[in-house]
This record gives sequence, C-alpha cells and structure tokens, in this order.
Amino acid sequence: MVNLLLLGSSSLDIVGRLDSDLQPGTSNPARIRTSYGGVARNVAENLARLGQPVKLVSVVGKDRSGDELLEYTASAGVDVSAVLRTDLYPTGFYMGVLDPRARLRFAVDDLRVMSELTPEYLQQNSHLFKEASLVFVDGNLPVTTLKMAVSLARKAKIPICADPASTVLAERLRPHLGRLHLVTPNVSEAVTLTGQAFESSDPQAALEDARALLAAGVDIALIALAEFGVVYATSKMSGHIPAIQTPILDPTGAGDALTAAVLFGLVNDMELDDAVRLGVSAASLTLRHSGTVYPELTLEKLYEQLVI
Repeated sequence: MVNLLLLGSSSLDIVGRLDSDLQPGTSNPARIRTSYGGVARNVAENLARLGQPVKLVSVVGKDRSGDELLEYTASAGVDVSAVLRTDLYPTGFYMGVLDPRARLRFAVDDLRVMSELTPEYLQQNSHLFKEASLVFVDGNLPVTTLKMAVSLARKAKIPICADPASTVLAERLRPHLGRLHLVTPNVSEAVTLTGQAFESSDPQAALEDARALLAAGVDIALIALAEFGVVYATSKMSGHIPAIQTPILDPTGAGDALTAAVLFGLVNDMELDDAVRLGVSAASLTLRHSGTVYPELTLEKLYEQLVI
C-alpha cells in the first residue's frame, strides 16, 4: 500500500464553546474540551484510521503533553518514529473560542517548538522521502524547512500536497505553488494565495480562485467553503460538492478530515469528484464530534452518508 509522509505541526488543542454571547473583561461560562491537534498530525491520524500507512515528521517538547500526544497518535496507527523531541520549547498549544453556534470567534497558538524542525533535520532523514509515495506539508513548517521539504520531494520525484494551516501562514506556500500537486485552503487562505477576494456563499467565484491556483502551477486546487461545501478544479475538470447539512458541535479539525479523506481517495485511485465527496463526508463526521479527529472513523462510515 502507498506510504504517505506528513510534515507539520502537532499540538494540544483546548477549545471552549461559549454558553452565551462573549462578555469581554470577565470569565465566560463555556464547555471546554481538550484533544490532540496540529494540522499534519490530524491529517495523519485520519488517514491511519482509514487504514492508510502514514509516517509523521513533527516536533514536540520533552514534556508530559508530548509523551501523551505521541502515545495517543501512535495508538491510532500513525508511525511517529521520526517525530523530533526537544527540551528548548514546550509541546505546541492551540486555544480556540467558539460562539454558542459553534463558530470560531478567535484562536491563539504557541508553536515555537516548530522552529526546531530544521532543514538539517530533514536532510538527515532524506531517506523518508525516498521511501514515500506522496508528501504532505502544512504551513506551520518554518520557511527554510518548507523549502527543503519541497526540494527533497522533487528529488524523490513524488507529489507534494499542502494545507496552508491558517490565513497568516498561507503566504509561506506562495513561492511553491508551481510545485504542488494538491493544495487545500479555506476561503481566507485561498484569498491570501491568489489575491482574489470572494465570498464562501459564491461557488462560482470560488471556482475562479481555484483556477487562479491552477494558473500558478497547482495540479489540483480544492477550496473549502465551510457550510457551502467544497469546490475543486484541475486542468480537465472542476466542480462543487455541497456540504452535508449537519448539527455542528465543534468545527475544529473538519478541514483536516476533508484533506485526509481526499488524499486517501486519490492515492487509492478514486476519481477526484468521488474523493472530494469522501472528504465532505469526513468533515461532516468531525463537525458532529467534540474533538479534533473523529475516533470511530472508517471507510464504511464515510460511505454511509456520502453525497451522491
């Protein structure tokens, strides 16, 4: 089976959903949960739960959070043997605050630990690229490390797929668009990458942005439109898959589930539109779960609610 190499962030996620409207300057009652996150780690866990062999290259602190994160991620089926440990920084943290309707109001993260994932570390582990059939990177990689990852993937002649990870980090991918096989931004990240603004409620405008990514050299552009679904485009085809109407408990990780299922479909020789439908199904399951990755994820569960 195809081996996938995933490079990027791992973190402890703390997310609070407010019971009522946010009141600044005071403590707000909320329902708070913790889980393990990080874009690359989330994508890796989703893929592993679907039965896909994956190896994660990330970095965590030499602390209890790092120990538990690695233990949990390995128990899900992810090969974590290439994850770097450091005592210079703590394991990464992400904190998000959702409003009562489960919409993200604001978020903060502390991912200083990612600075320890250096180009030299990737060079020392260049054999991982030669053993992989596909590389996935997220925008949390330091700029020089991202450049090295792209270079090693090209030398190994394997496709490179990327997720910007956030609007702030999306700019890091722009110099590499011409080398990407697949890119999976959300609306704000896509606007950062193309400079063309559009609304998530306008799939046709989103398709124009996807085509702008193709013009920049991307092979497959996929833009997540939240409750309005997903658009996708290649040089030969394009389309829009509507979202599955579902009650939203927590949106954290839904985009990573979408990306993982699309990657699963593509490396298992599915047609792109079928792979995207699989991704929409995975996102829907994650939205209904109070956590970053749906722990009962299987291919059978994805097909149970597939958008036809």
